[in-house]
Amino acid sequence: MKSLVRFVVVAGLLSGFAYAASVQGFLVDRACGAKMASANDQKAAAGHTRECALMPPCVGSGYGVLTADGKFITLDDAGNKEAEAALRASKKADNVKVQVSGDQSGETMKVTAIKIL
Repeated sequence: MKSLVRFVVVAGLLSGFAYAASVQGFLVDRACGAKMASANDQKAAAGHTRECALMPPCVGSGYGVLTADGKFITLDDAGNKEAEAALRASKKADNVKVQVSGDQSGETMKVTAIKIL
């Protein structure tokens, strides 16, 4: 039994440290979010408009979540599509705060759900 537990722990460590997670923050496209993340500019993230995030170059860059502690968690391809759909369905003009759930590995999230707050 101990061998099985050790195996599971070692396998988990070798799998890239993916773990179930939920993060909250501002939903921002990667094109604009890179500048905001480097300065942890929460004010700019709050003012980032839905209109900007839905411009073709911004949609093409993908999306991420700028968290309160300044981390920028990028979304996987499926998450990018879900984020775009959520933005299109939202009536918010800016200050788009979200909760994103999924499996996180490093600074990337394999998204299972996005909820606009």
